[in-house]
Amino acid sequence: MKMSKRSRRLALTATCALIATGGAATLAATGAQASPTANAAKAAPTVKAAASGQTGPYLYLGWGSPPKATDVMSATGTTQFTMAFILSDGGCNPKWDGSRALTGGTDQSTINSIRSAGGDVTVSFGGWSGNKLGEKCSSASALAGAYQKVIDAYKLKSIDIDIEASEFENATVRQRVIDALKIVKQKNSGIKVYVTFGTTTTGPDSNGKDLVKRGAASGVDVDGWAVMPFDFGQGSVDMAAATKSAVDGLKNTVASAYGLSSDDAYRKVGFSSMNGKTDVAGETVTLDNFKSVVSYAKSHHLARVSFWSLNRDRKCGSGGDADACSGIDQGTYDFTKVLAGYTG
Repeated sequence: MKMSKRSRRLALTATCALIATGGAATLAATGAQASPTANAAKAAPTVKAAASGQTGPYLYLGWGSPPKATDVMSATGTTQFTMAFILSDGGCNPKWDGSRALTGGTDQSTINSIRSAGGDVTVSFGGWSGNKLGEKCSSASALAGAYQKVIDAYKLKSIDIDIEASEFENATVRQRVIDALKIVKQKNSGIKVYVTFGTTTTGPDSNGKDLVKRGAASGVDVDGWAVMPFDFGQGSVDMAAATKSAVDGLKNTVASAYGLSSDDAYRKVGFSSMNGKTDVAGETVTLDNFKSVVSYAKSHHLARVSFWSLNRDRKCGSGGDADACSGIDQGTYDFTKVLAGYTG
């Protein structure tokens, strides 16, 4: 993120046989209706929970008047958050924003409160600004070790690598990130790994395509390749149409690189939108736009759907900071409410 910036399964229990009491004949195929007791015996449909990291808006504690996570949970029903960002402290050592310790501070207490309320987090590494671990760590094993420190600190079930700027543009670093993620996958059974990067309106650019191809060639089972469909720099853009087109392009890239069918490739991709006005003039993701792309995500069972950011999911006040509000007329947490409950 720019820092300025299957299906559901229904399980029904078998209907219990009903035997009339008081010497009456057993209910048979005589047109008699099942009793209320029999109807109650049918289990209510159950919905498969979202995978760790499959959803969850980005919450950034460094600026932008971050809301209290548990208040957001109560207001919206969301249970997943993407906590941003882990950066380098100048060397190959992870810290929040490159400066705040992993444990003992606001970041840890926020994660603890989310979990105490029944939710969970995906931790995101990278972002647009700051020192990137992929560049500061000199080898894949060292980078994997930096990722592992954060995984161990919070016993994470999922991580997001938000690879941008110089970390994304350098082929050597792209390979280092891929190789490090392969190590992470090998050392952490069941962990979900998502890789998020910028895009054109028609899908990944040459760097993005190369990143996916390197992942496939290295045998890394990325759970979700996600694009950020905004900041296109093309003036006025239909952001719903551009998002769908970008994800379709990503799907094609993943299908080709991994040898997947179109349907299977959709289940390995996703997007992270930007709510409201983006960093570029002419781009606005309206609430209707967002509803449209979340509906699209459901129809294709996308692996990950998110947005930047929860800090911005509210109407601006007088002189509102663009990092703390969306810039459009909306209710508080409207975008989070649309996203809450997404399970693919």
